[in-house]
Amino acid sequence: CILASFGIGNMSQVNSIVGSLNDAIDAFIPAAEGERKLLNLIFGLVIAGLIGVILFGGIKRIGAVAEKLVPVMSVLYIIFALVVIFGHAGNIGPAFGKIFATAFTPKALGGAASGIALKQTIVWGLRRSAFSNEAGLGSAAIAHAAADTKSPVQQGLYGIFEVFADTIVICTLTALVILCSGTTVTYGQAAGAELTISGFTSVYGSWISVFTAVAMCCFAFSTIIGWGLYGARCIEFLFSSEKVVKPFMVVYSLVAILGATVELGLLWSIAETFNGLMAIPNLIALFLLSGTVVKLVKEYFATEGK
Repeated sequence: CILASFGIGNMSQVNSIVGSLNDAIDAFIPAAEGERKLLNLIFGLVIAGLIGVILFGGIKRIGAVAEKLVPVMSVLYIIFALVVIFGHAGNIGPAFGKIFATAFTPKALGGAASGIALKQTIVWGLRRSAFSNEAGLGSAAIAHAAADTKSPVQQGLYGIFEVFADTIVICTLTALVILCSGTTVTYGQAAGAELTISGFTSVYGSWISVFTAVAMCCFAFSTIIGWGLYGARCIEFLFSSEKVVKPFMVVYSLVAILGATVELGLLWSIAETFNGLMAIPNLIALFLLSGTVVKLVKEYFATEGK
């Protein structure tokens, strides 16, 4: 989890923030390659400073920032996305058709190539789904464990809702924005926020890139500070000491500079590798605890029913 926090929780998120900011700037003032590298470094330094300020403020400051950032931007993002989708209403059916057709009947020359294409489809799907909602990684349980709640089952239901809202609502809307707008997607090629921004600009024009950049920054930044908490809790547990937390937070903040300047494909590979390493022990633990979960759920709903 400590290692994963640097990948999925920090560098890849910072890269998304920087990518969306670059697209917003390019919509008005195109930057040369050298200028872009300098801007990325500046963005990285600023983000690193903000991460440090918030993380050193403790869990209350983390919660205060996240609860203000995420709900407002989520609602606005959904509204803007729906306008884009219904602005291309004729493409909604074909978009869903393309999703299911390419999921179950990947294009290939036949024979072994077909098996390879299906394998790649499954692999990419698992990678992106784990990256999107973190289901099965065991990370969200760290935040839920700190909640003041009457029952672990009640808190678990909030966890289920998070996965639903993120994957079924937000990710589906994002996919439809990209597909319905006719944005070109190259299979297997690393792509960031520019795909979504391209879909939005097809309806709203270049100014929407500013909103998309702000939304991306809010979503990604809330993830960064959340994973900062996860990593801090894990390193404290691992070394049985609070003394290691502050050095970890310093390193975690500085890693954001790498996220702003390193090549995107490498960041995805790092993040996905650590995701897989987290999932293995967590899924084993879930299997061993499944009986306890069933027992608690039955007791909870039996009590709630009365």
